[in-house]
Amino acid sequence: MSDVSSRPLRVDAERTVLTILEAAERVLTRDPAATMEEIAAAAGVARTTVHRRFSTREALIASLAGWASRQLEAAVDEARPDTAPPLVALYQATANVLRVKFSWSFSMGTALAKGGEVEEIQCRMLDTCDRLFRRLRDNGALRADVDPVWARRVYYALIHEACQDVGTESDPDADTLATQLINTLLRGVGNPATPL
Repeated sequence: MSDVSSRPLRVDAERTVLTILEAAERVLTRDPAATMEEIAAAAGVARTTVHRRFSTREALIASLAGWASRQLEAAVDEARPDTAPPLVALYQATANVLRVKFSWSFSMGTALAKGGEVEEIQCRMLDTCDRLFRRLRDNGALRADVDPVWARRVYYALIHEACQDVGTESDPDADTLATQLINTLLRGVGNPATPL
């Protein structure tokens, strides 16, 4: 994964690592084949500084994916999915997740090997979302006959699709998009009067 030491970094070293990660996200979003030298230049640091923190490009990308995944988990947790009213938690988690995905689009699309920190975070978030979707069904926001896992999978697909055009819009509004996404999830896009 990352070559960043497991011991705590000094505050200035932490800032440098964050600066490198943010620069890497910007540069790699524009050009996924960008070099470590290009990332160093965008971060305003020497190439040796980047290599001191990340011995390889792969280590940098793995750290980037881990950082972004931690931000995503924090965004979900901030919505209080186990304690806030379920619809409030769903809306807040959706808006928070969209903001992270908009900011870290390259990292969110990075596929990593199984068994790492990113997979552990994804498993925790999956459990959290499944609990939230059971709460949504239990409180009547979802029909009683709807499988909460199926609803969560549809929700994930909607979030994925909502993030596909990031970078083509000048400034996507996460709150507006969250409202549209939840409305689509709960009410669909079809005419309810249409016979099946």
